[in-house]
Amino acid sequence: MTFSGSTEDRLAIRELMDIYADAVNQRDTDLWASTWTEDSSWKLPVIPGMENVSGKDNIVSAWQAGMAMFPFIFMSISVGFIRVDGDTATARCYTTEVGTTVDGTEIRPRGQYDDMLVKVGGQWFFKERIFNSLYGE
Repeated sequence: MTFSGSTEDRLAIRELMDIYADAVNQRDTDLWASTWTEDSSWKLPVIPGMENVSGKDNIVSAWQAGMAMFPFIFMSISVGFIRVDGDTATARCYTTEVGTTVDGTEIRPRGQYDDMLVKVGGQWFFKERIFNSLYGE
């Protein structure tokens, strides 16, 4: 079974993924930052210098620098699986993005996030996100 755990926990994790994508689309740093734990890690092997960013503050700074390269960006997600085990979970989601770089080049990358999540104080957060490009820039 690709989905396990309570419906309540799985819905909360799905909502966390939706919040993440909405924050990207709205360019809302505070909202985007609210999805991470303080001791989280973000791995983007496709972007030099961002292969492994650790700590929420560093992750947020890296995201802000990355977003500055795209005057326009739109992200949508599709969930592959969510598996909850107590206060931890693993999940996979797929991303479809459309963006424009500062020089006007349009990009349309497709990717996959493999996630480790933790529940703290009744709320789910990303502990680790690993992004892999599946197609495009």
